[in-house]
Amino acid sequence: MSSAPRPVRRALISVSEKAGLVPFARALVQHGVALISTGGTAKVLSDAGLKVDEVAAVTRFPEMLDGRVKTLHPAVHGGLLARRDREDHRAALAEHGIDEIDLLVCGLYPFAATVASGASREDCVENIDIGGVALIRAAAKNHEFVAVVTDPAQYDAVLAEMAEGQGAIGDRMRHELAAKAFALTAAYDAAIAEWMARAEGIAFPERMAFAGRLAEITRYGENPHQAGAFYRSAQPRPGVATAAVAGQGHVLQQLRRYRRRV
Repeated sequence: MSSAPRPVRRALISVSEKAGLVPFARALVQHGVALISTGGTAKVLSDAGLKVDEVAAVTRFPEMLDGRVKTLHPAVHGGLLARRDREDHRAALAEHGIDEIDLLVCGLYPFAATVASGASREDCVENIDIGGVALIRAAAKNHEFVAVVTDPAQYDAVLAEMAEGQGAIGDRMRHELAAKAFALTAAYDAAIAEWMARAEGIAFPERMAFAGRLAEITRYGENPHQAGAFYRSAQPRPGVATAAVAGQGHVLQQLRRYRRRV
């Protein structure tokens, strides 16, 4: 595995959450990064005065099936998955006129939020992201050469890294971003599987996947010599994770105060 920083020359941006997007993209351009993007994201960037090529111009194929197929194309996935250290991969890109993509910025359709809103089954299904998950997994798999950003909270750290590395992103950050990307897609699929089982009235599915977000690193695990952490899932079911002490805030806060006393 290479440990050298990798310069970012070309970035693909496709996000549903637009907060912080324009300043981030503008900073990328200032580092000399060329932008490509999908419909809605491309419009936001273009309206902000940034030069951006739409994915349809890169693939030479229009979006189809009401946007269900946009980035599922060799011109995109070849640019993400090609190993830069293999001559046969580079030759294949050259043969088919495919340019490398060094940075992926991708946010998935808000499936969990759509379900939580009480939306119809049809709307929930339409918010199951396919192309975004495929992009993220492709970039994360090829993290030796490609950086993948999946959360606006990562923008500042990535820009700081590029500022320090003169437009490049180091090996350690690419690894960290890839690990978070795989955790995101795993949690995303777990949420879909849980919703589908619940919709079909299946109490005990053949396979059960759990997705939780870190709430706090605990003082110790089940015993003092063990490490532990507290995770909270998105499900609003009764329990310590969602309980509150009347007039005193969340149970987790009370437990934290109790640990300090003892």
